[in-house]
Amino acid sequence: MIRSFVTVLSGTLASRLLGFGRDALIAALLGAGPVADAFLAAFQLVNVVRRLLTEGALNAALVPAWLRIYQQAGATKAAAFAGRVLGTVSTGVFAATFALALLMPFAMTVLAPGFAGEETLTLAVTDARLMLPYLAFAGPSTVLLALSSAQGRFALAAFAPLLFNVAMIATTVVLLTRHQDPSEAAMLLAATIGLAGLLQLAMLAQRRRGRNPASPVRVVVDAEMRGFFAKALPGMIASAGPQLLAVGGAIIASTTPSAVSWLYFANRLIELPLGLVGVAMGTVLVPELARALHAGNEDALSEVQSRGLELTMGLALPATLGLMILNEPIVRLLFEHGAFNAEDTAATARVLTWLAAALPAQVLTKALQPAFFAREDTQTPLRATLIGFSAAVALSFLLGHAFGAGGIAAGLALGAWANAAVLLRRGAARFGFNLQPASRRRLPRIALAAAVMAALLWSASTRIPGTFDGHGLGAAMLLALIAVAVILYTVLLLALGAISWGETVRALRQRPARDLHL
Repeated sequence: MIRSFVTVLSGTLASRLLGFGRDALIAALLGAGPVADAFLAAFQLVNVVRRLLTEGALNAALVPAWLRIYQQAGATKAAAFAGRVLGTVSTGVFAATFALALLMPFAMTVLAPGFAGEETLTLAVTDARLMLPYLAFAGPSTVLLALSSAQGRFALAAFAPLLFNVAMIATTVVLLTRHQDPSEAAMLLAATIGLAGLLQLAMLAQRRRGRNPASPVRVVVDAEMRGFFAKALPGMIASAGPQLLAVGGAIIASTTPSAVSWLYFANRLIELPLGLVGVAMGTVLVPELARALHAGNEDALSEVQSRGLELTMGLALPATLGLMILNEPIVRLLFEHGAFNAEDTAATARVLTWLAAALPAQVLTKALQPAFFAREDTQTPLRATLIGFSAAVALSFLLGHAFGAGGIAAGLALGAWANAAVLLRRGAARFGFNLQPASRRRLPRIALAAAVMAALLWSASTRIPGTFDGHGLGAAMLLALIAVAVILYTVLLLALGAISWGETVRALRQRPARDLHL
């Protein structure tokens, strides 16, 4: 399982790093004014659906169902089931995309009520419509990626999203060199997103040539498909919890100039560790848990749950503390270029502090959800997500009026913790979380290593001369400080016995099972 995690984490890390480059270029091109607010509001809408479909969310329902049919009825029946899912999902997503294009003015008014009556709304509607083709192509891509995960082929799911960011970066670089008008540049970027969806689907189709993981492809709405979608849709909504929180924050922030942009860029920094964990949980943990449950192997189930929690908290805790301590220098390094000024940096950094406080809760949610999904229970995570979302919107509205964009971010953080608390209580009551004794020893040591690293990082950041200005020597010093912190954290984990070098090497060498293929 560790080898599969590393594969997925590597692909996701590469995609997220490219995403940072993409957003830094977008910030330089559009800044944080009305054009940027319109583009990012439209992108937020498309991004939620994109991630809901492509980042492991469909695995929550498709992988357990496919594995059950494969093990009970064989490869042919599993392929027929996958073909029905592929045809039905593709047709449904295409129809929904067309309907959304027609209703886009209404949708954007709901998502950004502060834009009503302004030119910003027209810009947002135009940008969103140009982005929509991506969603139509994402339907079949999602099913093919989920089938790859079900069969233990995780590399394709991990690295396929790279095309999206590569296309965006290439277009943005060209626009920067041409000094394009911001409104026209935003529309060209929006059109590039639609093209990126086609590129990804073409790559998957090429990789699948000669294989028939989903055949025959049919559009069917029978009892089996209705039952599947009754489980799939709640799971997909639950998996998109962090993105729904971002949308809720954008709705409230749309009444404050530039606040949508500040929230977006701060949230992008949170999405690096969250995306690493979220994609790995959806892509690797759900299939592993489903196999253990179908086999009735309690030891394997306990090991998967334990390792999943160790990996998620081992990534989330140092990331949370690091982002809180180095919030403003990191924002300055990544985004303070071109039209994005020092005032935008300070405001984004304040928002980032509060969003970072939500990161452990969101990561814990990502670690807990697969335990429900593997049991084909998508209703409980859905209820927890809706409770957390409702709390976040109410608190963001109240705190936003008192404290501005920082108050909105604080409300989102509290909503994330509400989601995690509900899942933890429901899971403990229903089936318990059987952690191995080794994990019970390792988790406190992971927390201690993160705390020591954070204390030393804070001490160093206050003593090193300079302002980390994001250019030249300041940027180099900041990157060096982050690298030293990562090395220090690894050394502390080894010294405290939270990880073992020999055990890690053996886990990386162990290949995942490849017996599920068509």
